[in-house]
Amino acid sequence: MSEISETSVITIAGAGLAGSLLAVFLARRGFHVEVFERWPDPRRHETPAGRSINLALAERGIYALKQVGLHHRVAQFAIPMRGRMIHDEAGHQALQPYSSSDREVIYSVHRVRLNIALLDAAEETNRVHIHFRQELKSVDFDRGLAVLLDHASGREYSSPVLPLIAADGAGSPVRAALEKYLGFEASIELLDHGYQELSIRPSPSGQHRLNPNALHIWPRGGYMMIALPNADGSFTATLFLANKSDQTERPSFASLEKPAAFRDFCNTRFPDLTPLLERLDSEHAEHPVGVLGTVRCPQWHLDGRAVLIGDAAHAIVPFHGQGMNCAFEDCLTLDAAVAESKSWPQAFARFTAARRDNANAIADMALENYLEMRSAVIDSRFQLKRELGHELERRHPRHFLPRYSMVMFQRLPYREAQRRGAINERILEHLIKGVERLEQVDFDRARELVETQLNPLDGSEKAIIL
Repeated sequence: MSEISETSVITIAGAGLAGSLLAVFLARRGFHVEVFERWPDPRRHETPAGRSINLALAERGIYALKQVGLHHRVAQFAIPMRGRMIHDEAGHQALQPYSSSDREVIYSVHRVRLNIALLDAAEETNRVHIHFRQELKSVDFDRGLAVLLDHASGREYSSPVLPLIAADGAGSPVRAALEKYLGFEASIELLDHGYQELSIRPSPSGQHRLNPNALHIWPRGGYMMIALPNADGSFTATLFLANKSDQTERPSFASLEKPAAFRDFCNTRFPDLTPLLERLDSEHAEHPVGVLGTVRCPQWHLDGRAVLIGDAAHAIVPFHGQGMNCAFEDCLTLDAAVAESKSWPQAFARFTAARRDNANAIADMALENYLEMRSAVIDSRFQLKRELGHELERRHPRHFLPRYSMVMFQRLPYREAQRRGAINERILEHLIKGVERLEQVDFDRARELVETQLNPLDGSEKAIIL
């Protein structure tokens, strides 16, 4: 069945953030949605520790939530972060605001709490049925059937899955089935760095022990620690570090496997943070080292039978805070494609055409941002360029926006943000040649460059306050 008007039931693989939000969108269009999820219901079972990486909710994600009326629900546990709080090795702190505007902030949200909110919203539509502990093992695209494993009983069974929307993560079984069926191979670029989560408990009075309105970063050149606030007064801290190193003087997860070595490393490189990590030894022993990588997929859909969204189509590293936001924008775009199309092949093709180049662009920018976060933020020339970028935005708001702002506080297509960002960089580099302070910049020349090299923006996509 390829006609959208003749379809009553849609299947989604995966009840994570993208799958549960997309189920809400589709239910609002009158479809019944069957969702199959391999993991237990997080509302009834504890989520394994050490796998969350707190999320940064920004404009694109907020806008998608707003379209289904869920932004107010999420606002109850979202914490505004106004900038990066940089911690140097002497324990000094310096706030680098994200924007020249006080209105432009990003929000720290706890992954599990957000997932629970979206699952509740999906089920409240009375059109979404979520089947937990049901693992998709294989897909027969010709017959429109999937084989699933019921983890509770150990029984395998078949279920109709036409059309099938895969929101089943970076290791997507549906993508693997599409690769085999269509004869292509997705590119999986693993970063040689991993991550491990630690935690900062609230104070005895339940307060945050660090400034709660900032994303805290301890940049150390080849690696870094970050900490994001939670609504209960805690912080989720994450160490990003090389998995292995061929140089004995350079730390890695492999060289710091022993508890004493890890504690000594933290005491030496993060002296102001380590006293707050009260469960350092146990969490280092118990929390796994996570994998970081980028998935680029050349084909996202099979006519009208299946389509990939979110990490299944385009997993990215977390250093621009856009994995979830990009996935939520996928949901919004796919919903619009369904509304504008008569058939599923047409809808899936429209969605893919709108999103694939943009997904590749944010994947590139996320990788670049890792270098910025762990190293460039403490460089004086980076700080001068950042200050100059904010000043050019203030003086020429219709033409100049820092790339970070275009990604985080606008809904400008990612590939356009990437293109304009490259022009921005050339302008900034030209203006700071031989310059040490903002007051020395030739702002007449700056106006000429900005107005001749950057087309004006229409200003219609300013940030929404959560």
